[in-house]
Parts: sequence; structure tokens; C-alpha cells
Amino acid sequence: MNSVPPSPLQLTYVDADDTVRIELHGDFDYESADDLLDAVVRILQDRTGLKDLHLHCGNLTAVDSTGLSTLLMIRRHTDSAGVQLHIVDRPVCLDRILELTGTLHHLTARPTGQAGLGTYSHTLRAKTADTGGAAAEEPVDGDTAGPGTAVHQVRRSEEARN
Repeated sequence: MNSVPPSPLQLTYVDADDTVRIELHGDFDYESADDLLDAVVRILQDRTGLKDLHLHCGNLTAVDSTGLSTLLMIRRHTDSAGVQLHIVDRPVCLDRILELTGTLHHLTARPTGQAGLGTYSHTLRAKTADTGGAAAEEPVDGDTAGPGTAVHQVRRSEEARN
């Protein structure tokens, strides 16, 4: 059996007025995850007035649990800084780990509160029995996101984040 040698993570930065784009190339894993986290923390500290951080993941070749953990840490840092995180051009390997772990929506949801509050918009669906005994979808907190869906606010305190 032939194995493919690991491809070290390479980061390319594109800086605009209130936006930074980081393009990720290679393996996002145990050996390289800290490089991205360090870069993001440095950007958030150095760039006052930053509104958006885009992680372009189209050239990732592999993602492991450390890469996932790092994305979750990055989300906490961007939320604390009041910066919108965008994870775009996600390859199948990244979408798969995000879907399997239930973190896709958390990492891609838009914060709806003030900076640092950790408030997210989540779409919830509830099943109830109709008169015919079959399951039907009903809104949970008012139908604000379209038929069968509702928006529910989840607020985490600073203590819960640490």
C-alpha cells in the first residue's frame, strides 16, 4: 500500500480595509493547527476595526480533530473580538468532519448579538403529531425563518466559554 506524504499547511494572507482573507493550503492537522491559530490571534490583536475574517479552505487536503478543535477556538476568538468568521470553499473532508461532529452550523452561523456575547442564530425544528398521527414540523419560538422553522437565541456567558 502506498501512502501519500503529508502536505504541510501553508497560509496565504490577503488584507483589505476591514477584511482579512487567509487561504489554507495542505493538511490542517495536529502538526500545523497552531500555525493558523497563532496567525488569527495575531491578526485579531493587530487589526482594530476588523469586521470579517475569511478562511478559504478550498486547497485543504486533510483535516483531523485538532484542526476541528482549532476552528472552534478561532470562532471563540473572533466572537470575542466582534469579528465575523467566514469558513468558505470547504472541501468534502472538512464538511464531513463538521457534519459528523455537529459543528457545521456553529462554525458557520452568524453572531446576532453584540461583540463578545456569543449569541448565535440557530434554526430549530420540532416534530409534533397531527390529527392523522403522522409527524409534522412546527415552529418552536415563532415562525421567523420560514415554514417549519424558527429562530432561537442561544447565549453563552464569558464563564462558560473559558
